[in-house]
Amino acid sequence: MARLGLGMMKVVITAHARKRLQDLRQEQINEHDIRVAAKSIPGHIPTATRFRGFMAASGRPFDLVVKDVLAGRLVITIIGK
Repeated sequence: MARLGLGMMKVVITAHARKRLQDLRQEQINEHDIRVAAKSIPGHIPTATRFRGFMAASGRPFDLVVKDVLAGRLVITIIGK
């Protein structure tokens, strides 16, 4: 992961996370917001970790639970505020 630049890092969004985007609590958060947020997290994340304080383009705050896997940065779930 460290060798890949931020622009080259692949972000994988789980089916669970995609389903959560349709819930009322995650309203106005889209996949682009998630990809930008996940790519902005520096370093390697070996275990599932919650990162707080992201903002969607719509102004909606949200948190991400992510983990780095061989395929890229895995977004496990989204928590809207």
